[in-house]
Amino acid sequence: MLILPSFVFLVALIFYPLGFSLYHSFQNWNLQISPVPLGFVGFGNYLNAFRDPTFLRSLANSLKLSIMATAIEFTLGLGVALLLNASLKGGNVIRAMLIMPTTVAPMVAGFLFRYLYYVDGLISYLLPWFGVSVPKQGILGHPSTALWAIAFTDIWEWTPFFAIILLAGLQSIRAEIIEAARIDGASFFRVLWHILLPNLTFVIFIIIMIRFMQTFNVFDIIYVLTMGGPGASTRTLSYNLYYEGLVNYNVGYASAIGWIMIIIIAIIINSFIIFAFKGKEL
Repeated sequence: MLILPSFVFLVALIFYPLGFSLYHSFQNWNLQISPVPLGFVGFGNYLNAFRDPTFLRSLANSLKLSIMATAIEFTLGLGVALLLNASLKGGNVIRAMLIMPTTVAPMVAGFLFRYLYYVDGLISYLLPWFGVSVPKQGILGHPSTALWAIAFTDIWEWTPFFAIILLAGLQSIRAEIIEAARIDGASFFRVLWHILLPNLTFVIFIIIMIRFMQTFNVFDIIYVLTMGGPGASTRTLSYNLYYEGLVNYNVGYASAIGWIMIIIIAIIINSFIIFAFKGKEL
């Protein structure tokens, strides 16, 4: 009886919505046509998704955004963590400043960068100074730059997350090991490759997996910055799910997209876990 309230809460918030969406992913249900499902269509919604060019593009955008944002965030975060680990002057102040972007809500960050990306915004003003041309439509108005703008916003917000976690991992490594390697004549890059990174392997896999999943499901920044445009050039799976479910009211098709996302994320997580623990006993 003591766990009954928790069980009811769990069913109401997790299992019922999952069951509801799974059931209706096999139904022909569009609220613009009928207030109730029109019948069972089997895997029709799933097959239609993979025949839909917009869905395929949103899947490609989700993977592209996740890979490039996570890779850049990890690289920059590792660099910042290594610098802070070298006992720089004012390190505590820098750490406090690093945390600030991660405390900003993604919607707020999106609004901030939307103004910076305007044709007469600060970023559009500064880029030509570095030899980077800005499209006449603006950074967010051109398909070749809009997705990069979303990625840059995500990188600005979440690189500190990588830096702080990796810094904690670096500071957990025994200093005697590093000192012994340096006495033996090991260069910085040898220490990094043979000592630091191997000791950070588990931490690296965990934070990359977390951030990859978060970026794969990103919605709020895209909604604020581009609303999936121009055209469908920045539409991701999460935005496509929102658009089909709450704009087109195609509940059956949106439910199928949601379950495709769940399956893809489950495959990615399992791949990460298998790779991370390869040759190790759990």
